[in-house]
Amino acid sequence: MSGCGAEKGLISIDEALTLIQTQPKTLTAETLALGDSLNRYLAKAVYSEVNLPNFSQSAVDGYAINCSLDDLQNASFKLNGEIKTGTVSELPLQQNHAIRIFTGGKIPEGTTHVARQEIVILESADQIRLSEHIKPHADIRFTGEEVQQGQQLADVGQKINIGTLAALSMAGVQSLDVFCKPKVAVVITGDEVAKTPEDLQSGKVFDANGPLLKAWFKDYGQDVEIIHIADTAEQVSACFEQLKQKYDVIITTGGVSVGDYDFVRPCAFETGFQQVFWKVKQKPGKPLFFAEYIQADGLHHCYLLGLPGNPAAVYVAMQIYGKALLDALQSQTQTLQWFSATLTHALKPDARERFLRMHAYFENGQLKLQSLAKQQSHMLSNLMQANCLVRVPSNIQLEAGQQLSGLFIQN
Repeated sequence: MSGCGAEKGLISIDEALTLIQTQPKTLTAETLALGDSLNRYLAKAVYSEVNLPNFSQSAVDGYAINCSLDDLQNASFKLNGEIKTGTVSELPLQQNHAIRIFTGGKIPEGTTHVARQEIVILESADQIRLSEHIKPHADIRFTGEEVQQGQQLADVGQKINIGTLAALSMAGVQSLDVFCKPKVAVVITGDEVAKTPEDLQSGKVFDANGPLLKAWFKDYGQDVEIIHIADTAEQVSACFEQLKQKYDVIITTGGVSVGDYDFVRPCAFETGFQQVFWKVKQKPGKPLFFAEYIQADGLHHCYLLGLPGNPAAVYVAMQIYGKALLDALQSQTQTLQWFSATLTHALKPDARERFLRMHAYFENGQLKLQSLAKQQSHMLSNLMQANCLVRVPSNIQLEAGQQLSGLFIQN
């Protein structure tokens, strides 16, 4: 069992998450057209402009009828024209009369039932008969039965997904007040990073963190600027000094531990950032650093999330903490959506709580977990099979059949 988890000063995963979700100051709001609001978070509650349906309408293609009989089977009705969807009949429907109507068509005054066309027998050009009995109000959608005009549809903090957008559009909503997206810069540190194959000299490695983070932010729906800098205090400080005025979030990779060339933390202090926390009792990603810069007038805040340089640690930290930070800036602080699943094999204990990349699958109606090889923080190849991160408690020998909490990962 590794002993490094016993290091003093480390905070728990839950403590780190709470600080990231509660420390940030929510960004201001802007008004966008409904169609431009996908994946944004509401800054103001939304109310329906209309009743849904806005008028009583037919739920089927069939016939609107006016009848007071208790049993309609074999009842005959005089047929008087038709109502197409989008048109209106100005005349009320008389007793024992019927009118052809189509799905969504406005129900004429006097209608007691709508008979679907499958049970209607056309006896002549102006006479129909029902082959079955139907109950009163059958296949009528009544005004406001789904939503009443003025009814609240969505609350502050709700995310506008495709379904929400469609529902709001049907309710007559044209624009929304949403929280502004954070302005984000990603700083890739490290003299060892090769940008091109031609740069791949002895001692250098290809850049995984830059493409990883660019793709992660694209999937989140967030624009991001990616900057590569050398491992010098001068470059790191100059970068922070420039970015802190322009951006709401700075994400760094590398340079947050205690090595001779780990300049992120001291340079953050030098440029006015205040530490919120440093080091989390977790694996991978122990030297996680979170700090805040507040402009002198108090109007602008910039948050620095310093990630380790190993790409697996970067990936895990973004899934857990990066998303939490971006969400919090948009007034979204809901807890992560953990699922419970059954472990299919034993796991040795570790002194730190771990996030292991695993594959979750259903077998005989039960969600099961299979861990993957090559879990070290510098390894990424198992992400081609992983579909979840599983939270593994510290200092516990786990056996097959035990339940663990997992988080389906953002692809």
